Amino acid sequence: MSAPTLPNPAGLIDEAGFQALAEGLCGATPAGCERIGLSLEAEASDFLRFNRAALRQATAVVQAEATVSVVRGQRRAQASTTLSGDLDRDLALLRAERDALLADLDHVPEDPWLALPDQVAQSRRDDRGALPTAEAVIEQTTRHARGLDFVGFYAGGPVLRAQADSLGSRHWHRSESFLYSWCGVHHGDKAVKQELAGTRWQEADFAARVQQTRERLPLLARAPRPLQPGRYRALLSPAAMVEILGTLGWMGFGLKARRTGVSPLGRLAAGEQALDARIHLSEDFAAGIAPGFTAEGFTRPTRVPLIVAGRVPAEGGTLNAPRSAREYGLPPNGARAEEFPEALHLAPGELPEAEALQALGTGLYISNLWYLNYSDRQACRLTGMTRFASFWVEDGRLVAPLPVMRFDDEVPRLFGEGLIALTDRAELVPHNDTYGGRMLASITTPGALVEGFRLTL
Repeated sequence: MSAPTLPNPAGLIDEAGFQALAEGLCGATPAGCERIGLSLEAEASDFLRFNRAALRQATAVVQAEATVSVVRGQRRAQASTTLSGDLDRDLALLRAERDALLADLDHVPEDPWLALPDQVAQSRRDDRGALPTAEAVIEQTTRHARGLDFVGFYAGGPVLRAQADSLGSRHWHRSESFLYSWCGVHHGDKAVKQELAGTRWQEADFAARVQQTRERLPLLARAPRPLQPGRYRALLSPAAMVEILGTLGWMGFGLKARRTGVSPLGRLAAGEQALDARIHLSEDFAAGIAPGFTAEGFTRPTRVPLIVAGRVPAEGGTLNAPRSAREYGLPPNGARAEEFPEALHLAPGELPEAEALQALGTGLYISNLWYLNYSDRQACRLTGMTRFASFWVEDGRLVAPLPVMRFDDEVPRLFGEGLIALTDRAELVPHNDTYGGRMLASITTPGALVEGFRLTL
């Protein structure tokens, strides 16, 4: 009896379809093979582009890519293929890929650091969210942003990850999220940039953000406030914090980087430095949108503490990919090979978000940062540029735009002695990379009020 086409109104492979592929491919192990693995990446996404608050491009992408792997001893080979949605056809294609890999396995060199899970595990997470239709996003944008030079990009929809192997492991993850990024342009390169992201769309939240854009645009017509290089009291928005934390994730928390001495947080890990005791940073898969397993089938803990009360914990504090874990004799904890965080979470503080400008008083409101890099990796010193509508603030009011300025500061100082407060709401910001497919990674962070933010030119 012929198997049916995968039943899914959205055109996306469903859980039953993946289980059928897994059983058909991994249910019996051919001779000359010790393990077969199957992983899936799929999405059904809406991509919308706007200019002058009008729709300029609308694209719907439905795609599913499966990766087959075969293992014998310390040899492993894999190949990826696009699925069509026809179960018989896809299973035949995957079996052909498996057989071709097996035929080539003798020519694959042995990998001394090959590490794969040795326990059978199962997991399931299905976060449906509450996303708008493309039509709703278009209608609400044209209505709320009418009259603005509004340039925006919306990406949203379900994203799937799944994994199975011939040992019997089965993992399924479905996450629905959106990211809407836009600029209200005043003139030239003067613009107010904002984002709205999450798993549940609320028109009221979108309308409020657009209204904030509208209210801040006239400030860009004022003469910029000239600033001398020096240290300033500053309020960093969640968007600015995402840039700082994202740069820290670049080799900051990886086991390999820590052990080879290239981690910018090496002095913090050695106990030579400490952050403010209110800093609690973790890889929190429960609070993010990343799956609780890797493509190889390693399960991830719900939470990996990275900094606790301003210090690296005595045990752990790193993201351990299987190969690094095997090399250094530690257990893996679900990190990918790059050992970059995928669900970084900074715990919020106690400063009410609505009162943050008043708490700043006089100083800088930093809405966005960009071009971040390390000016001194060993000292964990970052440099970058202010971006878009950052403002000079007096008595808790935005009074003038800032000229584009370069900052250069040490993270241990900025979030150590320099930390005044963290705001009381942590905002989830999904990764905005859509090249080849939407990423299931995010940073969740509050804003931060700091003293002595250092501008250099």
